[in-house]
Amino acid sequence: LHLCNKNMKNINNIDSDKARHNLLVDVCLAAKYEGESIKAHYKRYDAEYPSDSSHTTCTALARSFADIGDIIRGRDLYGGNNKEKNRRQQLDDKLKTIFKNIKKENNSKLTKLNDDQIREYWWEANRKQIWQAITCGTHKGDTYFRTTCIDGQSGAQANNYCRCGNDQPNDDKPNTDPPTYFDYVPQYLR
Repeated sequence: LHLCNKNMKNINNIDSDKARHNLLVDVCLAAKYEGESIKAHYKRYDAEYPSDSSHTTCTALARSFADIGDIIRGRDLYGGNNKEKNRRQQLDDKLKTIFKNIKKENNSKLTKLNDDQIREYWWEANRKQIWQAITCGTHKGDTYFRTTCIDGQSGAQANNYCRCGNDQPNDDKPNTDPPTYFDYVPQYLR
């Protein structure tokens, strides 16, 4: 996952407003690069593990999106080798500092939340933009396997660009939810 080392070192931890916005920019950039990496390799994956499903790309993006959410919220279970563990720990330490600074400088309801709740709040507030970033390079016809989009009735499927409600990479629609809830499923169950 590129989130571990793309642009995270550029975050200003002192100015909480800047940290909050830089964090979103950096996480979106990491998500965009992650999405590009997945899309570059999915055809090889489909060739190795053929299926009748056309949902491979969107499902892979949804799982990676959920992993990013776990990292942001401090719930990442993946350890890796010692070098990877050290990088993950450094990243988590930076994120803890950023969220503490956001809490310290914010005089609203965030001051009443504990550190884990702030991380959850930030993820919930920004998950739509991160989903849009990770799906930047998707195509018409890229579908998500579940009918999780809210269409005012019983639900609809994300039939294009792995997005709900006719949302498109170059024409982002406001208030369009990601079609996935993998980010709320514990990592060991995905």
